[in-house]
Amino acid sequence: MTPTTEEFYRIQKLPPYVFAVINEMKAKARAAQQDVVDLGMGNPDGATPEPVVKKLIEAAKNPRNHRYSMSRGIPQLRLEIVKHYQARYGVELDPEAEAIVTIGAKDALAHLLFATIGPGDAVVSPNPAYPIHQYGVIMAEGHACMLPMPDPATFLNGLEHLYNTSSRKPKLILISFPHNPTTQCVDLQFFRDVVRLAARHGTMIVHDFAYADICFDGYRAPSILEVEGAKEIAVEIYSLSKSFNMAGWRVGFCLGNRRLIAALARIKSYLDYGIFQPIQIASIIALRECGGATKKICATYQDRRDVLVKGLKRAGWPVEPPRGSMFVWAPIPERHRALGSLEFAKLLMEKALVGVSPGIGFGPLGEGYVRFALVENEHRIKQAAKSIQQFLKK
Repeated sequence: MTPTTEEFYRIQKLPPYVFAVINEMKAKARAAQQDVVDLGMGNPDGATPEPVVKKLIEAAKNPRNHRYSMSRGIPQLRLEIVKHYQARYGVELDPEAEAIVTIGAKDALAHLLFATIGPGDAVVSPNPAYPIHQYGVIMAEGHACMLPMPDPATFLNGLEHLYNTSSRKPKLILISFPHNPTTQCVDLQFFRDVVRLAARHGTMIVHDFAYADICFDGYRAPSILEVEGAKEIAVEIYSLSKSFNMAGWRVGFCLGNRRLIAALARIKSYLDYGIFQPIQIASIIALRECGGATKKICATYQDRRDVLVKGLKRAGWPVEPPRGSMFVWAPIPERHRALGSLEFAKLLMEKALVGVSPGIGFGPLGEGYVRFALVENEHRIKQAAKSIQQFLKK
């Protein structure tokens, strides 16, 4: 008898991947020569800035860069991210003890959880949430404590209530703003309140800052490390994926608390030899020279957001324009709500040839919503909105 993957210890803890249903429908439609507008996966479609690509090519031609690199990241790249944080957030970091390079944000988060969480340790995070925030904890054998987050204030109140009533105090709080999938944004006072609560109860904080630079309408996303005393208990995960259109390059950073950074460095030293060195060298150029490209990338997402929001409104599906992230989080239209998010997403694929992510894939409280990713150009987004309008009017 051939064993199934569900028989493996950690695999059996993971639920079926609901996004695979939509991906399979998309593949079949495209195989049948149908034109699908895919707004499902948050996979940036723009080009990496040209100076970064040129530096990669140059560095890749040097045989010295073909050897194993450093698991913690080369010193100059760590120095460059520290300079970036000083210039943008006024945060002082030690590149040796308070900064580490990771193979993307997911690597940072998953390995940090494995390094710090033991069986039964409670990790609090919002629901709905990016799947690794919940299942990274489960794979590390922790207890994923998901609090509702219709808005940040409700999450904060729920966290305070948890501290006052639960016998199991959280070991770690895992948050992410601008938030995926809900696009919720916070101000610095929110982080002050979280740090105050966590410090009082001896809880660590991890802030996933993947959408740090994708902000609209004058909003500026704060870093949790701007809060006085945050470095005593918190780390922040920063990524080049969205800010510089470098998703496939897999370059991230974990910054802040020395103890947490040391734990991550220790476990990574057993698991990897770091990122291919030419990619690290090119990433220095991204941070040092390509701030203008980041502003253009952000402006592109804002223009796409506006096109999608206006198009959905014309279709009779009004949604709130997000202040941050590369997504639009949309409540399912009333007449279709009883279907649930997966069936509604399947219907959009079948009838409108538009791919979206069902909210249930982000946790039970994502039900009733779908997520649009702003990863097609404005013309294609207009096409998607028009198709949706025709579908909804039938």
